[in-house]
Amino acid sequence: MADTSIGTPEQLRDPNYTPALHKAVPLGIQHVLAMFVSNVTPAIIVAGAAGFGFGSNSPDFPELLYLIQMSMLFAGVATLLQTITVGPVGAALPIVQGTSFAFLPIMIPLVAGKGVDALGALFGGVIIGGLFHACLGAVIGKIRFALPPLVTGLVVTMIGLALVKVGIQYAAGGVPAIGTPEYGSLLNWSAALVVVLATLGLKFFTKGMLSVSAVLIGLVVGYVYALMVGMVTFEAIGSSWGRAAAFALPVPFKYGFEFSAAAVIGFCLMAFVSAVETVGDVSGITKGGAGREATDTEIAGATYADGLGSAVAGLFGAFPNTSFSQNVGLIAMTGVMSRHVVTCGALFLILCGLVPKVGAIIRTVPIEVLGGGVIVMFGMVVAAGISMLSDVNWNRRNMVIFAISLSIGLGLQLEPGAVQHLPDTVRILMTSGLLPAALIAIVLNLVLPEELADESTEEVSGGMAGHGSGSLPGR
Repeated sequence: MADTSIGTPEQLRDPNYTPALHKAVPLGIQHVLAMFVSNVTPAIIVAGAAGFGFGSNSPDFPELLYLIQMSMLFAGVATLLQTITVGPVGAALPIVQGTSFAFLPIMIPLVAGKGVDALGALFGGVIIGGLFHACLGAVIGKIRFALPPLVTGLVVTMIGLALVKVGIQYAAGGVPAIGTPEYGSLLNWSAALVVVLATLGLKFFTKGMLSVSAVLIGLVVGYVYALMVGMVTFEAIGSSWGRAAAFALPVPFKYGFEFSAAAVIGFCLMAFVSAVETVGDVSGITKGGAGREATDTEIAGATYADGLGSAVAGLFGAFPNTSFSQNVGLIAMTGVMSRHVVTCGALFLILCGLVPKVGAIIRTVPIEVLGGGVIVMFGMVVAAGISMLSDVNWNRRNMVIFAISLSIGLGLQLEPGAVQHLPDTVRILMTSGLLPAALIAIVLNLVLPEELADESTEEVSGGMAGHGSGSLPGR
């Protein structure tokens, strides 16, 4: 509900309105709190997959601190591109940018077990993919037809399904602990469950920022529990804090630059999905905050900023950025449409990114505690995909498209050895599961005829043909 003490109703709907600084800053920090955990999680996931993350005892473990730092810094930089704008780049709307989960199923196979050495090729893909993403701003309105809810819902669902395993592994003790007696212990699971229960309690039984920041507060509760049971000590926290610098600038090409066909193809293809997600967020912001449709200029500017923000991030060792949907809901809740409020949040993120001590504290969070938060977040990604699919007209044609795409995509993800004889580039792309599922769904949706008789699917449905029509009956 809008707080009219901040301004008149007309001012609150105006993206160019600037509230008083003492009110704008707390509102901006609210946006940061709502996305903070989601923003740094991909760096932790990628480091874990590469083999120098939590619990790895790798000599490269300190690199995780840099990746966390860059995640915060360039989320802030990308957000500034959206709110302040540079020429045609940016929507001049209160859009909060952050590290995207969508690219994780692409990044994980690229770095799996390869350590820091794999990051040069990864960030090469981020830079080229970001530039390609920016180019989509010129044509985004013309390609949206190829990505209806059937395709986008499938892709988002596949992203979540690719990641839920990570949450369970973290909650049980992390990948390095697999095969040890400690893996899956009651102590490990108790820490994760404390986070899950605290998050659920806040989400369902509180309102306002307590509800919006439920995952972040749940992690704090889990962290306190971990301190109480000895999973983390004050000595470890003090040591991590003491070793981290008080201020540090980003290093361009810190991990080098390598061209990997698998990385470039993967990031470019996922750019389509990320671009369409941003279009949806821009539309949600203008409808929820200003009661109007987004203009073509705003949509194109947001897409330009998405891509350029990701490319610049890749130069310094940060992952692709995209608009964060949870902040769309926060704008609808507060009723404050001012882009300058979000600018305050962006500056706070940049400040955090320049102070490694912030990342040093994050680094001390036990992986089991993080696992509780990840279980909730990645489960919500699956739920968001299913929500998108509810807009699909579930006729027989769409059922077949969904069935084939999901079967092949999820199957390859679960059994990567099935394509072990393919060239490395193709194998990495196929075993992501996400890209084959998306490509199959897009192609079939474009080439298959609109109608398919009911009896055409009965022989393969095992008596479970389904008769739903989604939320758009009669279409």
